Amino acid sequence: MRKKLIAANWKMNKTIDEGLVFVNGLKEKYPKTHPVDVVICAPATMLFPIAEKAIGSRIDIGAQNLFWEPEGAYTGEISARMIVDAGCSYVIIGHSERRQYFHETNEHTRKKIATALNERLNVIFCIGETLEDRNAGRTMDLLRSQLTEGLAGVSDQQLRSIIIAYEPVWAIGTGVTATPEQAQEAHAFIRGLVRSGYSEKSAETIRILYGGSVKPDNIDELMACPDIDGALVGGASLKLDSFLKLINYGGMGL
Repeated sequence: MRKKLIAANWKMNKTIDEGLVFVNGLKEKYPKTHPVDVVICAPATMLFPIAEKAIGSRIDIGAQNLFWEPEGAYTGEISARMIVDAGCSYVIIGHSERRQYFHETNEHTRKKIATALNERLNVIFCIGETLEDRNAGRTMDLLRSQLTEGLAGVSDQQLRSIIIAYEPVWAIGTGVTATPEQAQEAHAFIRGLVRSGYSEKSAETIRILYGGSVKPDNIDELMACPDIDGALVGGASLKLDSFLKLINYGGMGL
């Protein structure tokens, strides 16, 4: 049975002190026996100190992005090796905001994933459609191209370090959430793509998260869907109280 995972994406929010206070509070209230895995993906400035703070807990720390080259004259970028050195075990790649604002392509995503896997990072690989794509009936074609092109060259064994996050772009930060039926349809389709491209075992073991205005009042119905294995959470992950409600959905860990 796939273990649920709730990943916080703090985006461009919080100072180092604010991050430390959050992680310390979460560490106190997230027992090692909790049935849900937790990852905090934070701004690069605070990765090392919050990773140190998380030592002794089951809280994993992740970066929000990386560059595909190992080192060099790439001002402002951060490498996979730097991320590992800061104490991280996860990285988000292909987030819709990276695609939208920084014009990242499927090829950029592919190179980033390959680099992350070479450094033994776990990858939260984001795919998803815009409202225009959905209204035009292009959702499944877009998911197929993003998935297959982004994972080109990834082996069945390497796929064990991949977590897919389906994020309908039209539901991110808008307060609009895909219905459980819409989310389940997309997740089942993605799992089917993994099945056809890899193996039945990979399809049944890979975790697929939902990301798009996840809140304490809608997480229960989303997590009840058979192909949804957790959530990539933005705004609702910024306050400890609401994040605790998310990881304790349906009475988990209580």
